[in-house]
Amino acid sequence: MRRNRTENRKQRTVYKRFQRVFGLLAIFLFLAMGCAKREIKNTDAKGKNIICFGDSITFGYGAGPGEDYPSALAKIIGLPVINVGIDGDTSSEALKRLDSDVISRNPLLVLVEFGGNDFLRKVPLATTVDNIRAIVEKIQEKGAMVAVVDVSAGLFLGDYRKAYRKLAEETGAIFIPSILQGIITNPSMKSDFLHPNAQGYRMIAQKIDLAIKPYLKQRR
Repeated sequence: MRRNRTENRKQRTVYKRFQRVFGLLAIFLFLAMGCAKREIKNTDAKGKNIICFGDSITFGYGAGPGEDYPSALAKIIGLPVINVGIDGDTSSEALKRLDSDVISRNPLLVLVEFGGNDFLRKVPLATTVDNIRAIVEKIQEKGAMVAVVDVSAGLFLGDYRKAYRKLAEETGAIFIPSILQGIITNPSMKSDFLHPNAQGYRMIAQKIDLAIKPYLKQRR
């Protein structure tokens, strides 16, 4: 009886140690996966220009000439920045002009900002995501980096934010979330109910600079 009790006690001790070690290992793996830096495609891109490819938010609707976010970004970043935003553009229209407006301009990094007009025109989200994916993958095939820019703010377009985040993870693109956060609810930073003014576009440029800076350090 004593021998059995002693053996049982030893087995419980070994089991508890195993549980403790296994638990610590699980925590370590969880933290490691959460802290691991996601791989971004084409960080060795040879292009020269940052291309801002988007709709009215990229175009700079509501601000004066030279007050759009690409112009503000160029002043911050010290690299050539080209604005190819078109007011009212949708993701399907963007796909049609991708070669002429983006691929042909020797891109280093392309900021892809679409979805607002798709939402207003009731284009299914799945269709928009498919179009953005096609844009991202075609740019990457040409050797440039891509950043998917999300114009959501809080609950506004929250489903787009989730879909774009997933898309960026699957394609190896940089994800820049919620660029209108802190702007869309601040009248002093807007020109109308949605579009930023010059101050709002400067804030967008600062957010984008912070997101892409780690991938451009070697070129500054």
